[in-house]
Amino acid sequence: MQRILKAGLLLPLLSLLLAAASPARADEYSDTIKSFMGAGLSGQYFDGAYGYAVFPTIGKVGFIVGGAYGEGRVYAAGQYVGNSSMMQLAAGWLAGAQAYSQIIFFQNQTAYEEFTSGNFEFSAQATAVAITAGVNAEASTTGGLAATASGGRNDAATAQGGYRRGLAVFTIAKGGLMFEVSLGGQKYSYTPL
Repeated sequence: MQRILKAGLLLPLLSLLLAAASPARADEYSDTIKSFMGAGLSGQYFDGAYGYAVFPTIGKVGFIVGGAYGEGRVYAAGQYVGNSSMMQLAAGWLAGAQAYSQIIFFQNQTAYEEFTSGNFEFSAQATAVAITAGVNAEASTTGGLAATASGGRNDAATAQGGYRRGLAVFTIAKGGLMFEVSLGGQKYSYTPL
């Protein structure tokens, strides 16, 4: 009976992660960018940023240990210049599954070059996301990230932005429910066009 219950819980979680792993269509990127442009503070970053990396869907699952994955595109001066993927492993007190969109703004060329130099990493976060509204606060041993809050994709709002070490990160909750207090790391890879 326990095996059936575990399989019943793991199947939806794995399907969420697999959905995030499937390549996004071009219109998903443009829709995600439009969502961040209309989401309050994050919209203000498009004009002044050197570039950005956008991930239409990052899927995250976990129970004590967890993982996340998403694929994205990198833009510099408004031009699509390469692809990126994000992987995360975490251990601690976590349970649930969630999907979210993420954008990372590069304040200047130095921040852009650091991100695109190969494997870039953030670590140590605390997160709580509900189905249509989310709050996300991340602190990194490599310099820290901005805290964000959002509604659903169509009514998202962002708050408490700011560059940390040349980067500003915003998320929009897409769905799911996860409680997490864990240690782990997000690792980003980059492949130029």
